[in-house]
Amino acid sequence: MENMTEDLSKHHRPIGMLLARTSRAEDLDRYRLSAEQIEFFRENGYLKGIRILSVEQVEALRGELEKLMNLGHAGRDLFHEYHSNESTDPNRVLFHALGAWRVLPGFHDLLWNPAFLVPASQLLGGAVRFWHDQLFCKPARHGGVVAWHQDYSYWTRTTPLAHLTCWIGLDDSTRENGCLHYVPGSHKWPDLPKPVLAGGLEESRRSLPEELQEKFKPVAIEMKKGEGSFHHARTMHGSGANDTPLPRRATVINVFLDGVMSNANEPLLEGVPVIARGEKMGGQFFPLLFQQEG
Repeated sequence: MENMTEDLSKHHRPIGMLLARTSRAEDLDRYRLSAEQIEFFRENGYLKGIRILSVEQVEALRGELEKLMNLGHAGRDLFHEYHSNESTDPNRVLFHALGAWRVLPGFHDLLWNPAFLVPASQLLGGAVRFWHDQLFCKPARHGGVVAWHQDYSYWTRTTPLAHLTCWIGLDDSTRENGCLHYVPGSHKWPDLPKPVLAGGLEESRRSLPEELQEKFKPVAIEMKKGEGSFHHARTMHGSGANDTPLPRRATVINVFLDGVMSNANEPLLEGVPVIARGEKMGGQFFPLLFQQEG
């Protein structure tokens, strides 16, 4: 199908109906994390159960996701990556795609959601710049796994490490349907080799040095739809299979502190112009999302 879809990455502000039209400082304060929440993140490398989306917003994004998972969708060519099944096992399906914000207005405007941006700015310690988004969908009864990994092992083409990930559920996530698991304290570990993302869940765990094997004590991150978790770019995380009768769908927003630079003389994402090594990240595909006044 010929691509007739506008590239929404040209718009660095909300353009649709997903968000309420408000940004006054007193309105933003209600999204602020407490000192205790920030300390928990600093100690453990993650924070869960943050309300990011309303029920209505979840439904709007589910509707868009259904369109995007259609292989014939007109915006398919705008994705940086699009895997109808990133797993090599047809009996274990993991839909994974990067670039939804370029295609439909709900996923575009999600990046400017203050319920996400205010905590992100607190955890990063400054202005928030966009890196890339992701969709992770595990279908009912044969949903695949995501191997244990650190996000930064895939992102060393940007430097320094000042990155943050927000995982947002579009369904309730449970142990049974393949919820996220974090390894507390693993954000203090060194950079580790990147595994095959949709390979075996435990393969990367078995390759860890013995001293880290002893510290590998993952916790299940069960959350309600519309809730999100934040994690450090070195925090080890993974998720199991979905054998339940319902899908487990999620969207992910990856950001970094304004000032992070390119560390590669090649495209940082498929279809994106080169930002030379040592140059600050910015431009059409890496917009500044949030900067606190003053």
